Amino acid sequence: MGDKRYALVTGGSRGIGRAICVRLAAAGMDIVFNYQSGSEAAEETKKLCEEQGVKVMAVRADISKPEDCDMLIKTAADFFGGRIDVLVNNAGITRDNLLARISDEDLDAVLNVNLKGSFYMMRGVSKYMLRQKYGRIINMSSVVGVMGNAGQVNYAASKAAVIGMTKSLARELASRRITVNAVAPGMIETDMTAAIKEGAKEKIIEGIPFKEMGKPEDIANTVAFLAGDEAGYITGQVICVDGGMAI
Repeated sequence: MGDKRYALVTGGSRGIGRAICVRLAAAGMDIVFNYQSGSEAAEETKKLCEEQGVKVMAVRADISKPEDCDMLIKTAADFFGGRIDVLVNNAGITRDNLLARISDEDLDAVLNVNLKGSFYMMRGVSKYMLRQKYGRIINMSSVVGVMGNAGQVNYAASKAAVIGMTKSLARELASRRITVNAVAPGMIETDMTAAIKEGAKEKIIEGIPFKEMGKPEDIANTVAFLAGDEAGYITGQVICVDGGMAI
Protein backbone atom coordinates (compact mmCIF):
# COMPACT_ATOMS: atom_id res chain seq x y z
CA MET A 1 0.00 0.00 0.00
CA GLY A 2 1.35 3.41 -1.00
CA ASP A 3 0.16 6.31 1.13
CA LYS A 4 -0.58 5.97 4.83
CA ARG A 5 -4.16 4.90 5.46
CA TYR A 6 -6.39 5.25 8.51
CA ALA A 7 -9.10 2.76 9.48
CA LEU A 8 -12.10 3.05 11.80
CA VAL A 9 -13.55 -0.32 12.91
CA THR A 10 -16.69 -0.81 15.00
CA GLY A 11 -16.89 -3.67 17.47
CA GLY A 12 -13.15 -4.25 17.47
CA SER A 13 -12.48 -5.62 20.94
CA ARG A 14 -12.81 -9.34 20.21
CA GLY A 15 -13.68 -12.03 17.67
CA ILE A 16 -13.95 -10.97 14.06
CA GLY A 17 -13.53 -7.31 14.96
CA ARG A 18 -10.23 -7.94 16.71
CA ALA A 19 -8.96 -10.01 13.79
CA ILE A 20 -9.88 -7.20 11.39
CA CYS A 21 -8.09 -4.57 13.49
CA VAL A 22 -4.93 -6.65 13.72
CA ARG A 23 -4.97 -7.50 10.00
CA LEU A 24 -5.41 -3.87 8.95
CA ALA A 25 -2.66 -2.87 11.39
CA ALA A 26 -0.42 -5.47 9.76
CA ALA A 27 -1.12 -3.70 6.46
CA GLY A 28 0.27 -0.53 8.01
CA MET A 29 -2.95 1.27 8.86
CA ASP A 30 -3.42 3.29 12.03
CA ILE A 31 -6.54 2.05 13.82
CA VAL A 32 -9.39 3.49 15.85
CA PHE A 33 -11.96 0.97 17.07
CA ASN A 34 -14.89 1.14 19.41
CA TYR A 35 -16.13 -1.20 22.09
CA GLN A 36 -19.20 -1.02 24.30
CA SER A 37 -18.08 -3.21 27.18
CA GLY A 38 -15.07 -5.27 28.15
CA SER A 39 -12.26 -2.78 28.52
CA GLU A 40 -9.71 -5.56 29.12
CA ALA A 41 -10.52 -7.16 25.78
CA ALA A 42 -10.25 -3.75 24.12
CA GLU A 43 -6.82 -3.21 25.65
CA GLU A 44 -5.70 -6.59 24.33
CA THR A 45 -6.79 -5.65 20.81
CA LYS A 46 -4.98 -2.33 21.15
CA LYS A 47 -1.80 -4.10 22.27
CA LEU A 48 -1.94 -6.61 19.40
CA CYS A 49 -2.32 -3.79 16.87
CA GLU A 50 0.46 -1.71 18.38
CA GLU A 51 2.78 -4.69 18.02
CA GLN A 52 2.42 -4.12 14.27
CA GLY A 53 4.05 -0.70 14.70
CA VAL A 54 0.97 1.46 14.16
CA LYS A 55 -0.94 4.00 16.26
CA VAL A 56 -4.14 2.73 17.87
CA MET A 57 -6.99 4.19 19.89
CA ALA A 58 -9.84 2.33 21.61
CA VAL A 59 -13.03 4.34 22.19
CA ARG A 60 -15.98 3.33 24.34
CA ALA A 61 -19.13 4.04 22.34
CA ASP A 62 -22.60 2.61 21.72
CA ILE A 63 -23.17 2.71 17.97
CA SER A 64 -26.92 2.27 18.38
CA LYS A 65 -26.90 5.91 19.50
CA PRO A 66 -26.35 8.55 16.80
CA GLU A 67 -24.63 10.89 19.25
CA ASP A 68 -22.11 8.19 20.17
CA CYS A 69 -21.45 7.53 16.48
CA ASP A 70 -20.82 11.24 15.89
CA MET A 71 -18.42 11.31 18.84
CA LEU A 72 -16.59 8.20 17.64
CA ILE A 73 -16.19 9.57 14.11
CA LYS A 74 -14.93 12.95 15.29
CA THR A 75 -12.52 11.30 17.73
CA ALA A 76 -11.16 9.10 14.95
CA ALA A 77 -10.82 11.99 12.51
CA ASP A 78 -8.94 14.06 15.09
CA PHE A 79 -6.66 11.12 15.89
CA PHE A 80 -5.98 10.59 12.18
CA GLY A 81 -5.29 14.24 11.43
CA GLY A 82 -8.55 14.91 9.61
CA ARG A 83 -8.84 11.78 7.44
CA ILE A 84 -10.79 8.54 7.60
CA ASP A 85 -9.83 6.25 4.73
CA VAL A 86 -11.46 2.97 5.74
CA LEU A 87 -14.66 2.27 7.65
CA VAL A 88 -15.48 -1.28 8.73
CA ASN A 89 -18.98 -1.65 10.19
CA ASN A 90 -18.43 -4.83 12.14
CA ALA A 91 -20.36 -4.36 15.40
CA GLY A 92 -23.42 -6.57 15.66
CA ILE A 93 -25.65 -8.45 18.09
CA THR A 94 -28.16 -11.29 18.00
CA ARG A 95 -31.39 -11.87 19.90
CA ASP A 96 -32.38 -15.23 18.42
CA ASN A 97 -35.78 -16.81 18.83
CA LEU A 98 -38.73 -18.10 16.85
CA LEU A 99 -40.74 -15.26 15.33
CA ALA A 100 -43.70 -15.62 17.72
CA ARG A 101 -41.32 -15.24 20.67
CA ILE A 102 -39.32 -12.25 19.46
CA SER A 103 -40.24 -9.26 21.59
CA ASP A 104 -40.43 -5.70 20.35
CA GLU A 105 -37.39 -4.98 22.52
CA ASP A 106 -35.36 -7.77 20.90
CA LEU A 107 -36.34 -6.58 17.42
CA ASP A 108 -35.39 -2.99 18.21
CA ALA A 109 -32.09 -3.96 19.85
CA VAL A 110 -30.92 -5.91 16.79
CA LEU A 111 -32.05 -3.29 14.28
CA ASN A 112 -30.60 -0.43 16.32
CA VAL A 113 -27.09 -1.92 16.38
CA ASN A 114 -26.84 -3.92 13.16
CA LEU A 115 -28.79 -1.65 10.84
CA LYS A 116 -29.06 1.83 12.33
CA GLY A 117 -25.54 1.75 13.76
CA SER A 118 -24.10 0.98 10.34
CA PHE A 119 -26.26 3.72 8.81
CA TYR A 120 -25.11 6.33 11.34
CA MET A 121 -21.47 5.42 10.80
CA MET A 122 -21.70 5.52 7.01
CA ARG A 123 -23.55 8.82 7.07
CA GLY A 124 -20.89 10.46 9.21
CA VAL A 125 -17.77 8.95 7.67
CA SER A 126 -18.89 9.45 4.06
CA LYS A 127 -18.62 13.22 4.56
CA TYR A 128 -14.87 12.87 5.13
CA MET A 129 -14.48 10.45 2.23
CA LEU A 130 -16.36 12.74 -0.16
CA ARG A 131 -13.97 15.58 0.63
CA GLN A 132 -11.00 13.25 0.17
CA LYS A 133 -12.44 11.70 -3.01
CA TYR A 134 -11.23 8.41 -1.59
CA GLY A 135 -12.60 5.80 0.75
CA ARG A 136 -13.32 2.16 1.47
CA ILE A 137 -16.51 1.20 3.33
CA ILE A 138 -16.90 -2.45 4.29
CA ASN A 139 -20.12 -3.55 5.96
CA MET A 140 -20.49 -6.81 7.82
CA SER A 141 -23.58 -8.65 6.65
CA SER A 142 -24.06 -12.39 7.18
CA VAL A 143 -24.81 -15.52 5.21
CA VAL A 144 -28.12 -15.38 7.12
CA GLY A 145 -28.88 -12.09 5.38
CA VAL A 146 -28.36 -13.83 2.03
CA MET A 147 -30.19 -17.14 2.57
CA GLY A 148 -32.22 -16.71 5.79
CA ASN A 149 -32.30 -18.91 8.86
CA ALA A 150 -35.05 -20.19 11.12
CA GLY A 151 -34.98 -18.57 14.54
CA GLN A 152 -33.19 -15.46 13.29
CA VAL A 153 -35.88 -13.39 11.58
CA ASN A 154 -34.78 -10.18 13.28
CA TYR A 155 -31.07 -10.79 12.70
CA ALA A 156 -31.59 -11.86 9.07
CA ALA A 157 -33.70 -8.76 8.43
CA SER A 158 -30.97 -6.50 9.79
CA LYS A 159 -28.24 -8.17 7.75
CA ALA A 160 -30.29 -8.24 4.54
CA ALA A 161 -30.96 -4.54 5.05
CA VAL A 162 -27.21 -3.94 5.36
CA ILE A 163 -26.83 -5.45 1.88
CA GLY A 164 -29.46 -3.07 0.52
CA MET A 165 -27.68 -0.09 2.08
CA THR A 166 -24.35 -1.28 0.73
CA LYS A 167 -25.56 -1.50 -2.85
CA SER A 168 -27.40 1.82 -2.69
CA LEU A 169 -24.50 3.75 -1.17
CA ALA A 170 -22.09 2.16 -3.65
CA ARG A 171 -24.10 3.82 -6.41
CA GLU A 172 -24.11 7.16 -4.60
CA LEU A 173 -20.37 7.31 -3.97
CA ALA A 174 -18.89 5.64 -7.04
CA SER A 175 -18.28 8.92 -8.90
CA ARG A 176 -15.90 9.96 -6.10
CA ARG A 177 -13.92 6.71 -6.30
CA ILE A 178 -15.30 5.53 -2.95
CA THR A 179 -16.08 1.81 -2.79
CA VAL A 180 -18.78 0.25 -0.63
CA ASN A 181 -18.89 -3.52 -0.22
CA ALA A 182 -20.25 -6.11 2.19
CA VAL A 183 -18.75 -9.27 3.64
CA ALA A 184 -21.15 -12.05 4.61
CA PRO A 185 -19.54 -14.46 7.09
CA GLY A 186 -20.87 -17.97 7.54
CA MET A 187 -20.19 -20.08 10.63
CA ILE A 188 -17.08 -18.53 12.17
CA GLU A 189 -15.39 -19.57 15.42
CA THR A 190 -16.39 -16.70 17.74
CA ASP A 191 -18.02 -16.21 21.14
CA MET A 192 -21.34 -15.85 19.30
CA THR A 193 -21.16 -19.27 17.64
CA ALA A 194 -19.63 -20.86 20.76
CA ALA A 195 -22.99 -20.32 22.46
CA ILE A 196 -24.74 -22.65 19.98
CA LYS A 197 -25.59 -26.04 21.48
CA GLU A 198 -23.22 -28.78 20.34
CA GLY A 199 -25.83 -30.90 18.56
CA ALA A 200 -27.18 -27.91 16.66
CA LYS A 201 -23.66 -26.80 15.78
CA GLU A 202 -22.78 -30.22 14.34
CA LYS A 203 -25.92 -30.13 12.20
CA ILE A 204 -24.99 -26.72 10.82
CA ILE A 205 -21.41 -27.81 10.07
CA GLU A 206 -22.75 -30.86 8.23
CA GLY A 207 -24.54 -28.45 5.87
CA ILE A 208 -21.34 -26.55 5.05
CA PRO A 209 -19.62 -27.89 1.90
CA PHE A 210 -16.23 -27.40 3.60
CA LYS A 211 -17.51 -29.42 6.59
CA GLU A 212 -15.81 -27.06 9.04
CA MET A 213 -16.19 -23.64 10.60
CA GLY A 214 -14.19 -20.65 9.46
CA LYS A 215 -11.86 -18.53 11.55
CA PRO A 216 -11.99 -14.78 12.24
CA GLU A 217 -8.83 -14.40 10.17
CA ASP A 218 -10.72 -15.64 7.11
CA ILE A 219 -13.02 -12.64 7.40
CA ALA A 220 -10.19 -10.26 8.26
CA ASN A 221 -8.23 -11.23 5.14
CA THR A 222 -11.22 -10.49 2.92
CA VAL A 223 -11.78 -7.13 4.64
CA ALA A 224 -8.11 -6.25 4.20
CA PHE A 225 -8.34 -6.98 0.48
CA LEU A 226 -11.44 -4.79 0.07
CA ALA A 227 -9.75 -2.05 2.10
CA GLY A 228 -6.65 -2.05 -0.09
CA ASP A 229 -5.71 -0.42 -3.36
CA GLU A 230 -6.03 -3.73 -5.23
CA ALA A 231 -9.83 -3.66 -4.78
CA GLY A 232 -10.29 -0.18 -6.20
CA TYR A 233 -12.62 -1.31 -9.02
CA ILE A 234 -14.87 -3.47 -6.80
CA THR A 235 -18.00 -1.86 -5.37
CA GLY A 236 -21.55 -2.81 -4.42
CA GLN A 237 -20.59 -6.46 -3.95
CA VAL A 238 -21.43 -9.02 -1.27
CA ILE A 239 -18.64 -11.52 -0.67
CA CYS A 240 -19.73 -14.64 1.19
CA VAL A 241 -16.91 -16.06 3.31
CA ASP A 242 -18.78 -19.15 4.37
CA GLY A 243 -17.14 -22.36 3.14
CA GLY A 244 -19.89 -22.66 0.55
CA MET A 245 -22.98 -22.34 2.78
CA ALA A 246 -24.76 -19.91 0.43
CA ILE A 247 -24.11 -21.86 -2.78
